[in-house]
Amino acid sequence: MAKQHRNPFKQLEASLKEAPPEMKQKVMNDIAAAKLIMDLASLFSLNVGSALRKLFRTLGDN
Repeated sequence: MAKQHRNPFKQLEASLKEAPPEMKQKVMNDIAAAKLIMDLASLFSLNVGSALRKLFRTLGDN
């Protein structure tokens, strides 16, 4: 007779529990803070060169 194998993924799924609402809120706040930092870093690192070029171009035209 064939030996039955236990599926470890089904065992993992059975052990999942709902996270407490406070933990969910903390995680969502941390994600929002990380997104804000990434957006600010992008704003100041990627667009500074373009902004300076436009600034000096307008100053040179006058």
